[in-house]
Amino acid sequence: MFLPRVLLTLTLLTVSVCAARPAAAQVLVPGTGKPLAGVGDDFEDATWEYVPNNPKSTEENNKVSNMPIGESKNGRWYEGGKRGHPDIVRRVPTPEGGLEGSQGALLMRTVFSGVRGRPSHHMQQDDLIADVNYKLGAAIPVSRAPSVVTRVYLPPFKDWERRAGSSFAFRASTESYTTKRSGGGSLFSKSSSSRSLETYWLGMFIDFRPDPSGDHFKDVAILRIRADGSGQDVPVLTMNRTGWWTLGMSFTPDGQVHYFARPDIKDLTAENRVASQYCYGLRTETLKTFFYCVCSGDDGRTWSTEWIVDDPKVYVAR
Repeated sequence: MFLPRVLLTLTLLTVSVCAARPAAAQVLVPGTGKPLAGVGDDFEDATWEYVPNNPKSTEENNKVSNMPIGESKNGRWYEGGKRGHPDIVRRVPTPEGGLEGSQGALLMRTVFSGVRGRPSHHMQQDDLIADVNYKLGAAIPVSRAPSVVTRVYLPPFKDWERRAGSSFAFRASTESYTTKRSGGGSLFSKSSSSRSLETYWLGMFIDFRPDPSGDHFKDVAILRIRADGSGQDVPVLTMNRTGWWTLGMSFTPDGQVHYFARPDIKDLTAENRVASQYCYGLRTETLKTFFYCVCSGDDGRTWSTEWIVDDPKVYVAR
């Protein structure tokens, strides 16, 4: 029974990858060019610390912001204003097989991903945001061909929260021009339109697919991207190997977003591209920042999967 199910899953994902990888006039491998100083992190400082300033924000759920927000002492990370930060954010020794010479990485885990004391019993998420836009004084225009790369450690499947669905995400905040129309509600009034930069969010999600029988050797994770031209998420890759992965997103002057992934800690190459999209049917104009999401079932007692990341960097090729 298992072999046909796996073959069917892989076949469907192969079709999805083909659909998500249209011929791109411009493709940029994440990590191309110069890393920007002052943003991103390597977590090598043994005194690295995150100050949570709890209670965290729960604005998305109950309109309560709970200022001041949490932030890292080095000024490079801050709490997501809508959903709050993961309940655990701390520097840890780099897991085996990490980048050469790396002594520190960042661990994130959460349990109260909604409102503490009021479990929703459905998936909620917490966000840890990299300070890019404010550190640089402005968003990065895609004319500079920016990209962002991170290493992510997938723990053994036996250690994951036994919940099907989203567990982690590596995302970006971007801007695009949109057109708004107003007026024209009667025969005697004229309609008008205006263009403005609007913020929208895209990214790469890791979803868990636990085997119903509890056989950890049959568990898999699925990588999906947000979003295609119609705004839909697209599964692009089966992640049946745990340990370190390298993920990257790049933003080209033609407004496309390119997604890359490989199952190790090596630098990304053109062969690692899993999708290229005009997300939501829009042309991306700027990269504002990137961030991590940690998800749990929000039952008030079950911890999320333990996620560890290392060496996130922002690059510009121009």
